[in-house]
Amino acid sequence: MDSLKELFKIGNGPSSSHTMGPERAAKKFKSENPDAVSFRVELYGSLAATGRGHLTDSVIIETLSPRHTEIIWKPEIVHDYHTNGMKFISLDGNGGITREWLVFSVGGGTIMEEGESRHGLTKVYSLSTMTEIMEWCEINRKEMWEYVEEMEGPSVWEFLQNIWEAMENCVKTGINKTGVLPGTLKYPRKAQSFYRKARRDNSRNGFTGRIFAYTLAVSEENGGGGRVVTAPTCGASGAIPGLLYALKEEYKLSDDEVLKGLAIAGLIGNMIKENATISGAEGGCQAEIGTACSMAAGMTTFILGGSIKQIEYAAEIALEHHLGLTCDPIGGYVQVPCIERNAAAAVRALDSANYSLYTDGQHVVSFDQVVLTMKETGMDLRCEYKETSLGGLAKMQILSSTG
Repeated sequence: MDSLKELFKIGNGPSSSHTMGPERAAKKFKSENPDAVSFRVELYGSLAATGRGHLTDSVIIETLSPRHTEIIWKPEIVHDYHTNGMKFISLDGNGGITREWLVFSVGGGTIMEEGESRHGLTKVYSLSTMTEIMEWCEINRKEMWEYVEEMEGPSVWEFLQNIWEAMENCVKTGINKTGVLPGTLKYPRKAQSFYRKARRDNSRNGFTGRIFAYTLAVSEENGGGGRVVTAPTCGASGAIPGLLYALKEEYKLSDDEVLKGLAIAGLIGNMIKENATISGAEGGCQAEIGTACSMAAGMTTFILGGSIKQIEYAAEIALEHHLGLTCDPIGGYVQVPCIERNAAAAVRALDSANYSLYTDGQHVVSFDQVVLTMKETGMDLRCEYKETSLGGLAKMQILSSTG
């Protein structure tokens, strides 16, 4: 498996696949073709189907500026390697092609070329399944965060500190904003109003309300193109920081506890990325928000004092109960139903943790089994339900708006 540095990335939303990935590809192509007079970029599959709402064209044009860039949309072309394909073309002064580059945005802001292995390129982690890692922890009498430190080295804590600071800043920024998000939906920001109601409620509902508020703050920032952390993607970036911010506030957590929790969350996300997918265009929203919920559930179980078996169980519960979830953004914007899904997933992660803590950690379906099931389910989903805005809720909105 790759380093956590390839999972947690800081960048601008609204989509790691549709904005961060294309931005990284555009920067690379621009630097490798300094003599180009202009560019042409062809967008394929899901990248083309929802690219306008996800600001794909805007980020590519901005990155390749000041040279002129023409964007060509080809949603009907879907490559077997991954649906999020794009071809960068450099042109000379006569409009002649000087170079072409086919590249894919495979999820979480990662870009790859056709034929490259999709998994574990850097091989930082020697083990890649929960069963193997739990056995390692048992043999060595260590916790999951210690396995992360063993594989990544002590520098991982400085990296995670920077990730947590970025998450905290996003919560604080988002909670202080009002108004509507950009786009035709005119979606109103709700985080601040949720927070005002929750902070005067000292009951259990008040804690839930704060989780909602902090998660909405991040997800709304993402929906507006703000600076977020992929956890594991931009579209699912709200659940982990929203829940962790509330847990730190509620239980007066130390930075040490926070960073260890993040390490465990990252390890869980890495296993899903390695053995299945975190790309909504490839696996549906189960691969994005389902993964985020699983990461957050394992993290929370550790923070609340759970055993390794209970951490595994919580992560399994959270992913299992997102199986089959479609990715059907209305209008191609990462707003509806994405923002609410983050808030619901954050609370579901806490519920999954609490449920597992009432058990001895023994259960029927393992985390590894549900990860493989998620992968198979994603492969079976029709493309209309995988980030194309052609089915599900998105289709209902189209029908209602056209009478």
